[in-house]
Amino acid sequence: MKQYRNLLCLAVAALSVSAFGQSAPTAPPNTGWITTAAFGFTLAKGNTDNMLLTGNLLSSKKWGQNEMDLGIDGTYGETDGVRSAGNIHGFDQYNRLLTERLFALLRVDAVNDAVANVDYRVTIAPGMGYYFIKNTNTFLRGEVGPGFVFEKVGGVTDDYVVLRLAERFETKLNERAKLWQSLEFLPAVEEFSSYVINAEIGIDTSITTKLSLRTFVQDTYDSTPAPGLKRNDVKLVAAIAYKF
Repeated sequence: MKQYRNLLCLAVAALSVSAFGQSAPTAPPNTGWITTAAFGFTLAKGNTDNMLLTGNLLSSKKWGQNEMDLGIDGTYGETDGVRSAGNIHGFDQYNRLLTERLFALLRVDAVNDAVANVDYRVTIAPGMGYYFIKNTNTFLRGEVGPGFVFEKVGGVTDDYVVLRLAERFETKLNERAKLWQSLEFLPAVEEFSSYVINAEIGIDTSITTKLSLRTFVQDTYDSTPAPGLKRNDVKLVAAIAYKF
């Protein structure tokens, strides 16, 4: 693992040099953050008692040749008094535009999922990306690079290297509605049959200039889950979002 850490240090150093090296900005600087908080709640009483809480906080910033996305989301649920969902996920992604469409990136993800018996899973992933579509209302980008995973699943601590392949699509359907979709594939380099897939698709519809209704589906597939647990976890979430 020592050689992996050395490679990671070199990747971070290279990205830092790119981020802070001298080059002319391609657009006027924008120093403002765009932040959105969303909260969803479902309660059912009767033959089955269900309760589900969801929440997330997303923030993004673009300035010069730089892009930053930060986020944290969590879910807690009970069925007949027994916990049926309980996870928290955070991420940070920094993109440095090298041309109008090509960029270098560094992404960090951290996950805890009590129901799936994931005490922690941290992924550090430098890489390269490209905007296949990039205009005012729509973008489609792809990303590729190595990932360094540190985890404790089912009481077993492990670390390994993965290949990260990802894409994200967003489009503004009209003045009130936005659609997005993302897919991430993380196979282990030493054993491609061991992998994690993260997928999401959703739509955000404005109610006012600040409030919107957000509905989305999240799917996480782990080919080697903790013993006794299912490989696939799917969530359908409807939430009210507030833009700061």
